[in-house]
Amino acid sequence: VCTQQEVLPCKSLPETLLFQLLGLSIATISTVTHYGLHFTLISNISLDSNSYSVIHHRAFYFGICLSMTLILAALLSSAATVRESQCLTAMGFFCFALAFCGLVPAACWRYTHSMEVEDSMMDVYDFVYEEVRRNTSSFRRHELMAIHEAFLCCGKHSPFGDTTNVENQTCPPGQVHDEGQDCLREIQDFLKKHMDFVFSLLAIAIGFTVYGMILTSFLWFSMHFSSNLYRKGKYILR
Repeated sequence: VCTQQEVLPCKSLPETLLFQLLGLSIATISTVTHYGLHFTLISNISLDSNSYSVIHHRAFYFGICLSMTLILAALLSSAATVRESQCLTAMGFFCFALAFCGLVPAACWRYTHSMEVEDSMMDVYDFVYEEVRRNTSSFRRHELMAIHEAFLCCGKHSPFGDTTNVENQTCPPGQVHDEGQDCLREIQDFLKKHMDFVFSLLAIAIGFTVYGMILTSFLWFSMHFSSNLYRKGKYILR
């Protein structure tokens, strides 16, 4: 049960937990993107001329920093509400603003560079597939088999002629290429679903970050003008 003086801290508790949960969600999706089987396979095979490996690592570190900023902003705003500290409130607002400045470019990047990520992943598969087709590397054959097992696909439609031999050697049992399980299409569909989920999470984070900036601004002005629930003032006896 909250007393009158404790109403404001108690009301801030659900918002604090919500922002912390949002930060943990971003950290989780960043970790899954970095250490997930589908992404690590492509990243480990990625060549120096391919940009996917750079994007793969930058996205992880950006997501972790963003999640830490949101969690820190939630903790600062909660502490500022309890202690009624204008300094902590300003720091919380700064963290929310910093997260907002990172979320908006990330959401825009999803639309402007999504094709770049998609093309870089498919280029890696094309390279490995053609290396196996030329029988130039047995190590590449194991990499191609790992991709087929991870994405549950089998080969691709190649313009260089019959590829049945490659598919028979590298496709997992039960995968039939004639059923339309083209690996390039499977990679494209998988990445599109993942990027759509990431964008939805970013949109939610942007909305709550704006709410956090408005909330911390209201708290700062409330404390500054001494209009909080129990007013503090100096009294002089005359």
